[in-house]
Amino acid sequence: MAQNTNEAGAADERDGARTAPAEGRVAVVTGAGSGIGRAVALELAAAGWQVVLAGRRLEALDETARRSGHRTEGRTAVPVPADVTRPDEVDALFATVRERFGRLDLLFNNAGTFGRPGPLEDLSYDDWRAVVDVNLTGSFLCAQAAFRAMKEQDPQGGRIINNGSVSAHAPRPHSIAYTATKHAMTGLTKSLSLDGRPYRIACGQIDIGNAATEMTGRMQTGILQANGETAVEPVMDAADVARTVVHMAQLPLEANVQFATVMATNMPYVGRG
Repeated sequence: MAQNTNEAGAADERDGARTAPAEGRVAVVTGAGSGIGRAVALELAAAGWQVVLAGRRLEALDETARRSGHRTEGRTAVPVPADVTRPDEVDALFATVRERFGRLDLLFNNAGTFGRPGPLEDLSYDDWRAVVDVNLTGSFLCAQAAFRAMKEQDPQGGRIINNGSVSAHAPRPHSIAYTATKHAMTGLTKSLSLDGRPYRIACGQIDIGNAATEMTGRMQTGILQANGETAVEPVMDAADVARTVVHMAQLPLEANVQFATVMATNMPYVGRG
């Protein structure tokens, strides 16, 4: 039976409403010089977003921008060196976004470090602080700056996506600093979601397991398991994670993926330990 043209038009309109157009929208990606951050930045740029690339190493950010294919125009991928553990540099990062683009639609709060693995009793205070400063304090500082921008801009609102980990649910051996910060990231996500409601600020979290990046190199050579054995673990392409982040980012602000888990299918996470 042929579909009524009015019905077809309404269906098309409903389908279009499920994702917000990316053209002209502005995203900040932290840790954009490598790994998941680079993959997400490239996927956002390919989808038409203006992407501000944040990270400590300018040469790595420039490489991400070059790979985006738009470096010479300086519009789609803009490197801005910033250390997320330093409040003054975070403030400068978001001031640059405001001055250059006039608004912010998305923060992918991605910068993080696993830290030095080893027995809990041997973890130094400095090693603990190094992980907490990047993974938790850095994420808070960036989220706070993004929240302020999204609350003050017109039209009001935006989205924050935090990079969690399957370690937010089940730890690996010898990972207490990393695991503690990823559990804390879940609390950060929930609080941002609640506090953002009056201002059309949505917040979600993506928990990633075994994406093939520099950080997960040990998975492919053998990593300590909960039973004390060492085993090689499957990994997945970081681009598969990036596509999930872009899907979350392009939902209208009336919809939100609160928590998503993307993992290598056969990694020993379900039933770990």
